[in-house]
Amino acid sequence: MEIVLDRPGASEADRTLRAELVATAAGLVPLLRRNAQKTEDDRRVAEENITAIADAGLFKIMQPRRFGGWEVDFRTKLEVIRELGRGCGSTAWTTSLLTGGIWFVGMFNEQMQKDVWGENPDARVAGVLGPLGAVESVDGGYRLSGRWPYCSGSLHAHWVFLGVPILGEDGQPVDQGVVLVPTAEVTIEDTWRVTGMRGTGSNAVVAQDVFVPGHRFLSLSTLLAGDHDSPYKDEALYRVPFVTAAMTDLIGPQLGLAQAALDLVMEKAGNRGIAYTEYRTQAEAPTVQLAVAKAASLIDTAELLAYRAAAEIDEAGRRKQLPGYLARARTRMNIAQAVTSAREAIRELVSVHGSSSFGEANPLQRIWRDSEVASRHAVCNPAISAQIYGRALLGFTEGITPLV
Repeated sequence: MEIVLDRPGASEADRTLRAELVATAAGLVPLLRRNAQKTEDDRRVAEENITAIADAGLFKIMQPRRFGGWEVDFRTKLEVIRELGRGCGSTAWTTSLLTGGIWFVGMFNEQMQKDVWGENPDARVAGVLGPLGAVESVDGGYRLSGRWPYCSGSLHAHWVFLGVPILGEDGQPVDQGVVLVPTAEVTIEDTWRVTGMRGTGSNAVVAQDVFVPGHRFLSLSTLLAGDHDSPYKDEALYRVPFVTAAMTDLIGPQLGLAQAALDLVMEKAGNRGIAYTEYRTQAEAPTVQLAVAKAASLIDTAELLAYRAAAEIDEAGRRKQLPGYLARARTRMNIAQAVTSAREAIRELVSVHGSSSFGEANPLQRIWRDSEVASRHAVCNPAISAQIYGRALLGFTEGITPLV
């Protein structure tokens, strides 16, 4: 089995741009770190962070070049979000989901893209894929009503995409779709009160009898089949496997959080002792050395799995070929395992750092809480991903979920 960590078609120019964008993101880490507590206390990303990320052009990494975006590959996005995650988990998560929403718009028809970016090329997009609302066909489009919780980034978005079920004549679901609406036409309910990732503002979006023009609808079955509505079929970024590509939104923040935890523990290990022992510093203790090695190896594992997944996704886009079910199931499994490995690394580091990890003044406790909450996203449920992959290995390609 061939294993790659970057798409074979990546050019020198692609890698140069990647390095520049990653370096830009790394340069924002001190700012994000300074504002991390404010972001948590306010339960929304600090506006200074949003402005800095926008000014740096990082919200545009998944936007078509036709509208002034960078249109980079998924490997580049992972590395950019990872850097932001070293500074603030909530900021990285919000940026990852907003750039994911922008990527999603790139698969819509040209008129929809013009609606979003024609007058405001800096427009940002949040959303919820779950079919939680209801649509009624009317002249020229649909009437939309419903409530969609957990809409990360909605406080900083200009548009939202919202999942809806498509019902047959018998009233039973026959498909699922998404519609796009301006945030000015919906209400954001302040519902996000949690123990971790507090700053993501993942509140509920409420729509009440909102008109949606027909061109602002896209069928999920179309996306799952490897197709989309955009007429620009040569744009590889929007030809990738939909489900696994969307799942990568959840990896980058975890990689950054894990690296931040490792950096913090290693920095402190040479200056702190171990209570009730003769060790003058943690760094001298074999138990700490082993724990740090284990954590670093888990982070390496997470990165290797994440970059392998990104490489497979990017290469599929370049070839304009939808990978088979087994390949997609394996990629989904790799993504879920990457998230789990990063979380386990943080747990190891919190334990070896000691009880001071949980002091309010110690950023390690926020990193730990952010990771624990973010890693529970339903799409990255490791048991479900393992079941899907195990069934696929044994020849079963249906059941459990269509999101493969």
